[in-house]
Order: sequence, then C-alpha cells, then structure tokens
Amino acid sequence: DHYGLRPDPDAHHHVEERHMSMAILIGLLLCGGLLAWLAERIDVDLPRWVTLATIIIALLYLVSIVAALPREQFELVPDPRDGASWLLHLKLQWLPRFGIAFELAMDGLSLLLVVLTLLLGLVAVSSSWSEINFKPGLFQANLLWTLAGVCGVFLAVDLFLFFLFWEVMLIPMYLLIAIWGHEKKDYAAMKFFIFTQASGLLMLLAIVVLAWQGLASSGQLSFSYFDLLGLDLDPRLGWWAMLGFFLAFTVKLPAFPFHTWLPDAHTQAPTAGSVLLAGILLKTGAYGLLRFCIPLFPEASAQFAPIAMALGAAGVIYGAILAFAQTDFKRLVAYSSVSHMGFVLLGLYAWNSLALQGAVMQMVAHGVSTAALFMLAGALQQRLHTRDMGRMGGLWQQVPRMGACALFFAVASLGLPGLGNFVAEFLVLLGLFAVQPWLTAVAALGLITAAVYALWMMQQAFQGKPDDALQMDDFNRREMLAMSGMIIALVWLGLYPQPVLDLAQPVLDSLQLLVAESVPAAGAGAMGGGG
Repeated sequence: DHYGLRPDPDAHHHVEERHMSMAILIGLLLCGGLLAWLAERIDVDLPRWVTLATIIIALLYLVSIVAALPREQFELVPDPRDGASWLLHLKLQWLPRFGIAFELAMDGLSLLLVVLTLLLGLVAVSSSWSEINFKPGLFQANLLWTLAGVCGVFLAVDLFLFFLFWEVMLIPMYLLIAIWGHEKKDYAAMKFFIFTQASGLLMLLAIVVLAWQGLASSGQLSFSYFDLLGLDLDPRLGWWAMLGFFLAFTVKLPAFPFHTWLPDAHTQAPTAGSVLLAGILLKTGAYGLLRFCIPLFPEASAQFAPIAMALGAAGVIYGAILAFAQTDFKRLVAYSSVSHMGFVLLGLYAWNSLALQGAVMQMVAHGVSTAALFMLAGALQQRLHTRDMGRMGGLWQQVPRMGACALFFAVASLGLPGLGNFVAEFLVLLGLFAVQPWLTAVAALGLITAAVYALWMMQQAFQGKPDDALQMDDFNRREMLAMSGMIIALVWLGLYPQPVLDLAQPVLDSLQLLVAESVPAAGAGAMGGGG
C-alpha cells in the first residue's frame, strides 16, 4: 500500500519478525490467560505461577525487541501520518472491503505505557497471591486478558481495532469485579460497565463518522489513524465527533463530573483489580486524548480547551476534598485518583512541551504510587477484614514495614520533591501557567489539599492509640519485594526522569507540529486558551 509498509519478500526475515513482535506480545498474554485457566485443573496454586511466568516472558521479549532497535531511531521525530517512521509498524489486511486492517504501531509513548502495563501486571499478581481462593485459574486468566486488552489499546492504530481492544479490556475487568469483588460487587461492576460501555459506543459512532468523511474526501474507506489525520471536516461535524471521543476518554480518565463509577469500582474490586484499574486502565483514557482526540480534531479541541482545562481544575479540587471526607481506606485512594488525573487533563489541553511532558510523567508516576496504595489497602483488608480507618489506629507498632511503605507512598502521592509525582505535577503547573495563570493557582490548591488527605490517612490508620485486640502480620518477603520495586521506581522518576522524558519527547514534538499546522495558535503553546 501507499506507506510502503508491506514487507518486501526479499527483505531480511528478522525485520518482518520484529514488526510482528507487537502481535506476538498480545498473543502471548492471551494464550497465557488460557493456560492459567487450564492449569487450575492440575493444581490450585499453578495458575498464579503461570501468570507470573507469562508476564515475565512478555517483558523479556519486549526488552529484547526494543534492545535490537537502532539507538538513533528513538531520537527521530516520528511522522504522525506515516507508520514507517515509528519504532515498529505492522499492517495486515483484515476486512479490506470495509477498509479495516490489523494495524499496530509503537513509538516512544506507547512503548513507555506497554512497559508500565506489564510491570504493574507483576504487582497485580503479587498483590493477589494469597487472596484468591475461588476459581483462581479463571481469576488469573481475566487478569492476563485485561493486560492483553490494554496493550492492544496502546498499540492499535486502526481505529476499528482500537475500539475492539477498548471493549476487550472492559469484559475481563468487569468479571474481576463482579466475581471476586467485595460486598457490593454486583452494583459496582454494573456501574463500571454501563459508564464505560455507553461512552465507548459514542466513540464508535464518532469513528464511523470519521471514516465516512475520509471516504467522502479521498474516495477510499479506511479506519487507519494515518489516513484519518488532517481530514478537512465540517466544523460542526468535527465538534460533535470530537465530543464522542472526548466523552469516552474522560469517563475512563475519569474527569469530573464523569467519575462517579470509579470510587465504587475501586472499592469493591479485588486488590489486583484495583491495581490494574488505577495503574493502567485510567491511563488508556489519557492516552486516547493525547493520541486520538486532540490530533484528529485540532480545531474543535482548540475551541474546547478552556472547558476541558476547567473540568481538570475542578477535578483536582473536588477529588481532593472528597478524599478527605472518606473513612474507607480504598475510597480515599480512589478519590485521590480523580484529583491526580485532573492534572493529566490540564497538561494535555495546555498543549505545550512542559505541560505535555508533565501529563505523560503523571501517567507513569501516578500508575506506580496508586497501585502501591491499593496493594496496601488490599493487604490491610485481607488481614483486618475491614477498610474502615476508624477501626485501625496505631497499626505502626504492630506492622512497621507496612507503616513505612504507607508513609512513603502517602508522601509520594502528595507530591514530595525528589519523587516522580512531584516532577509530573510541577511540569504540568509550569506549562499551564504560560497559558492560564488563574487556573494554575486553582490547581496548585490541589497540592495543598493532597497533603491534608494523605497525612490524615496516615494518622487515622497507622498512628494514634494501638488497639491491643488487633493482631496482624507485617508484610512478608513477596509483598516487600513488590513494594521495594515501586519505591525504587518513584525515587528514580523523581531524581532522574530524563529517560522517560527523552522517550516521550519526539512523539510529543510530532503531535505538536501536526496540531500547529491546523491551529497556528497552538504552535505557541495553548490549544486556544489565551496565553
């Protein structure tokens, strides 16, 4: 086809294999899930080992593929309209009559998020190691299928395929909450499914509209991201189609006021479900806005930017205030997610280099710190059979390792300098200040309220008068290993974030150049928000 992407039959075999590697990675996770499900028949403890092995093999495979790529390819600014300039690109005919192809592509941004997905998959397996007794095989299968769906979302560049993976990741997540959740699991699972499904259908409608517009302007029906970029859309049609994408992604993010499914889903999900939900499923919303929503509809997004940034700032404050009002440990962490993901929305729509880098950093750092807090909440619930902080108190004396980990991740989430979350939020505020100084002042209040609820959580659960009736075990070696990994990751992101910034920078540059062609004002920074 016109990208020259179809492998030349005379080309070296390893080049073809390298581009196939993304499909192999997703296939590995899907087959691993099936194996874990079947392994339950042999031994109840086998599925978790199968899952662990599958994720480690997938990670090593990904590292081996990336290590084989030439170093200079990571520094090139990829052409967003041409997959050949990306790190990896695979296009196979699927439904040619409808212009649908099995098309996957990877650049620095998607590589970063796929690595985060697999690493948090390991944390999810570790956190549920001894928690699941009912149908452990099916549980681990759903966990791996969720990871496969999320990796597909980060790699798909055919919009129909993207939508398919978007739905694929919802179903196993729904089952994780509905089957292995806590007391109100049915209600929480159904609410999660209805919110994300309804908004996903709006996106499907917008995708079809976009493909029809592409057909009208070029005479060729295609769902490929590369073909649909830069379409000349009727402004009103572009506005409505953009809203379809925006709603699907902000419900998932979740942004105020579309966040109401999140506290219920997080609170009722099993620990591994909460880790995956907070660590990576929310990031698919942010990724969708950055990759699809803004570049496909630059003019409509520029007009909409002030509203989107206002919603982001409202989410930062609202989430923080509600987090402070909670007595349930998991609900508190869930509302803190609404607050922290507000910074991502602010960074994306401020649309300058600093703010975009901050948004990408926040996706990574928040993924790690919140996954750790949910793992802690799950460990406490498993030992105490309660999430009520009022019934904890003085736990530090009994479980010093747990207390120390909780304190570290509490100060990480409030944005302590020297840790990843601080770098992320500081960059977002710095970029936002060039565009909307007043909104920056409002969002900065979120940093103060974050300190209030994070320290309040520590005070309630781990300080105060110890209850002699409570007897519990501290973190064991396995749990400490997972915690130590996340502690090292956050310290590294805080003290030396350069590798992450370098990976994302060429991609962000290419998207900014693309939008600047359509919206000249966007080249200077703002998506159209003043400045």
